[in-house]
This record gives sequence, C-alpha cells and structure tokens, in this order.
Amino acid sequence: MGGRGTFAKGNNVPYTFETVFKIEDVKVLKVILDENGKPVSNQHGLPAESHSSWAYIKVKGDNTFHEMRIYDEDHYLVKEIGYHGESKLNNGNYEEPILHVHDYDREFNRTTRKITDEEYNLYKKYFKGVPENAKR
Repeated sequence: MGGRGTFAKGNNVPYTFETVFKIEDVKVLKVILDENGKPVSNQHGLPAESHSSWAYIKVKGDNTFHEMRIYDEDHYLVKEIGYHGESKLNNGNYEEPILHVHDYDREFNRTTRKITDEEYNLYKKYFKGVPENAKR
C-alpha cells in the first residue's frame, strides 16, 4: 500500500504498509520498517481512499487493534474507528485508550465522537486485542 493509496505527480508512491493478515474480509496493515526499525515513510495514517477493500485495519506492534478505516461505494473514507488515546473524549487524557469514531466528509473534515453500541456490536469482531470492557 503506497502512501495514501495514490500516485504523486504521476509516480508511484513508495509502499508504507504491508498486509500482514486478514480479519474476516478486511486486510490488516502494518507500517513497513527499514533496516533500523524506523518507518520507511512519515506517512502513518491509513489510506484516504480504497480501491480494493471496503475497510482497512491498522495494528500496533503487538498486532492488537489500533484503528479501522471504512470506505463508501465511491472509495472515499467515511468512518474511522480507533482504540487509542483521544483526549477530546477522555477528559484531556491522551494516554488511556478509548474506543471512538471519526466521521469524515468528502473534504476530509472530521468529527469525533464515542462509538455507539450498534457500531460496537457491528465491528467488534475486528477489534482484536481490545478488552471486552474497553472504555467507550
């Protein structure tokens, strides 16, 4: 997966993620590291568009769930579900992970909110390593 899944000035963008496994029907991506253990790119976010999947998952170094991006039928990012610090929803605490959602519009503007029970039940099979009683 190169950059944000696009081309830059007509050139291929170097790969920054690799598919390490799948959960159900969704590819799990991990940042590619160089020989010194550093990310090969400063691009750490999942792709803004997807032409081969309805969603992608990013995992932490120990393969536990970090975030999931969900795309619409036109391949645009519409929702990101994360399990990491989000101080806006956690009384200023950025260290403690919390399950939350970012909703995106077509201009890539986003809003932040807590995950609903309906969303949690729909997507929980993808939240590998997230405790059942995770803060949400």
